[in-house]
Amino acid sequence: MNDPISREVIKNALLYASEEMGVAVRNSAYSANIKERLDHSCALFDRDANLIAQAEHIPVHLGSLPWGLRQIVRVMSERGAVMRPGEMWVANDPYVTGTHLNDVTVVRPIFRHASLVGFAASKAHHTDVGGSAPGSMSPDARDLFAEGLVVPPMRLVEADEPIEEAIALFRSNSRTPQARGGDLLAQIAGSYTGERRMLELFERYGDDVVLDAFARSLDDSERRMRCALRALGDGVFEASDVLEDLVGEPTLRIALRLELRDGSARFDYDGTCPQVAFPLNAVFGVTLSGVHYALRAVTGATIMMNEGCFRPVRVRVPKGTLLNPRRPAPVAGGNVETSTRNAEVVLQALAQAAPDRVPACSGGTMSNVLIGGVRGDGASWAFYETNGCGMGARPTSDGLSGVQCHMTNTLNTPIEAIEREFPLRVTQYELVYGTGGAGRRRGGDGLIRCIELLHGSAQASLLADRHTVAPPGSCGGAPGSCGEHAMVRAGKTTRLAAKTSVVLEPGDTLVVRTPGGGGYGSIEDESSAQVASPGSEKVESHRVVISSSA
Repeated sequence: MNDPISREVIKNALLYASEEMGVAVRNSAYSANIKERLDHSCALFDRDANLIAQAEHIPVHLGSLPWGLRQIVRVMSERGAVMRPGEMWVANDPYVTGTHLNDVTVVRPIFRHASLVGFAASKAHHTDVGGSAPGSMSPDARDLFAEGLVVPPMRLVEADEPIEEAIALFRSNSRTPQARGGDLLAQIAGSYTGERRMLELFERYGDDVVLDAFARSLDDSERRMRCALRALGDGVFEASDVLEDLVGEPTLRIALRLELRDGSARFDYDGTCPQVAFPLNAVFGVTLSGVHYALRAVTGATIMMNEGCFRPVRVRVPKGTLLNPRRPAPVAGGNVETSTRNAEVVLQALAQAAPDRVPACSGGTMSNVLIGGVRGDGASWAFYETNGCGMGARPTSDGLSGVQCHMTNTLNTPIEAIEREFPLRVTQYELVYGTGGAGRRRGGDGLIRCIELLHGSAQASLLADRHTVAPPGSCGGAPGSCGEHAMVRAGKTTRLAAKTSVVLEPGDTLVVRTPGGGGYGSIEDESSAQVASPGSEKVESHRVVISSSA
C-alpha cells in the first residue's frame, strides 16, 4: 500500500518509541550511571535485524547495536538456538556485542501472530562487572578475562518471566550486585516498552502497511545518503592520528584512507598499528560506530538514521590491529578512548572533502574515572563517570566548553548524587578558562574535577588521553591544552599518568583536568585572536597545583 502519510507517521512513531524505551530504562534503573548520567541506548529493528529507528542516545552504543544484534543471532544459530515468543536474551561479550564488557545488551524478539516482526534492543553501561579493578576498566588488563565477567548470548527472560539464575550470574560477579540486578530489570522494562509501541503500530495500520513502511524508510535513507555523499564529490582522502600508550608515548597509530566514489564511501584502515596487550583495542563494532557517527555528522541531520544509511558504506580493517583485535585482547578503553580518536580521524578525512562542515579536533578523551572499594560496614561500592572536555572550534563559532564530544553524550554525575551514594566529596568542579586553542574561532575549554575519598579504602583507575599530544587546531588554529591528572595526599601533590591505577586513603583527592579543544582558522590580528580569555590566570594556578609533583 503506497500511503506516504502513513509511512511518515509510522517512521516518526518508531523514533519516539525508541526514545520512550530510553525513558523506561532511565526511570527504572538503580545505578547513578544510568539514571543520572543516561549511559544507555535503545533502538528498534525489523525482522531481518535491520536498524529502523534509534533514540538520540550514545553514538558508540548505537553504531555497534546493528552489528552486535547480527552477531548475537549468528552465535545463536551456530549453537542451534532460536529466539521464541516471551523471551529476552542478554550478552556482554565485546567480540559479539561490539563494545566492552560493561555494556550489557538486552534483546527482545517481537512476535505478532507467532511470526517474528522485529526486535527491541538496549545497551547500558553497568558500572561494575567484576575483573581486577573496581569499575571493570583496569588500565593494565592484559586480556579480556582481567576486565570482568564475559557473558555469551543467553536467555534473560523466558515465558515473560525474568530468569533468576541469569540475573544472579551478573549479581554474583559484581562489586555492586543490587545495582546489577536493578539495571538488568530496567533494560527489561525498556524492551517491553519498545515491543508494545511497535505492536500498536501493526494493530493500527496492519501488517502490510507497517512492513512496507520499514522497507521504504530504509530505501529512502539509502537514497538520501548516496545523494549527500555524491554532493561531497569524488576523491581519495587520507588522515591519521595517534593515541598515547601506558607511559604516555604516542605510539598507537590509526591510519585511514577514505575513498568517495559516485555516492559511496569506502574506509580502509590499512596501516593502523597492531593490537596491544593493554585495553586500548577497539572491537570492529566500535570502529563501525566511529565511521557511521562521523559520516552522519557531516552529511546532515535530515536523513533518518537506519540501516539504509549504512548501505553505501564499506569498512575494511585488517584483523589483529588496534581497530579489529583478535580475541582475547583487552578492549575496555577501546570503547571510550580509541573510539573517540577514530571518530576524529574520520572527521579529519571528511574535512578534506567538506572543510566548512568539520570542526577542529576536540579534547579527544572521555577522561574516565573509576573508583571503588569497601565501606566501613564491609559493603563494596563502585563509581564511574566520564568527564567533558573542550569541543573543537567550528568554522562559524567557538567550540563548546566542558562537554562530551563525539562518541558519547552522557551527562555528568551530579555532585549531590555522588555525595549521597558514595563515600566521596567533590571539592572542585569548574571550567578551566583559556585551555581551548586560539584562532579565528576559539576552541572550547576543558574542566577540572577534584574528588576526595572520605573514609574506608579504595582503588582508583584513570583512563584518559591527550596528556602528551595536544588536540590539534584546524586551518591554522592553535592546539588546545593537554589534560592532566594528579593526587593530593597530606598537602603534597603528585602528578599521575593518563592511564593508571592508584590506591586511595581517606583524605586523598584525585584531580582530573581535561583537555581543551583546538582552535579554528589563523589569527589575523590581536582583536580576533582572543589569545587570553577572562579567567585565563586560573589556568596557571591549576597547572601549578597539578604539576608540583614531589
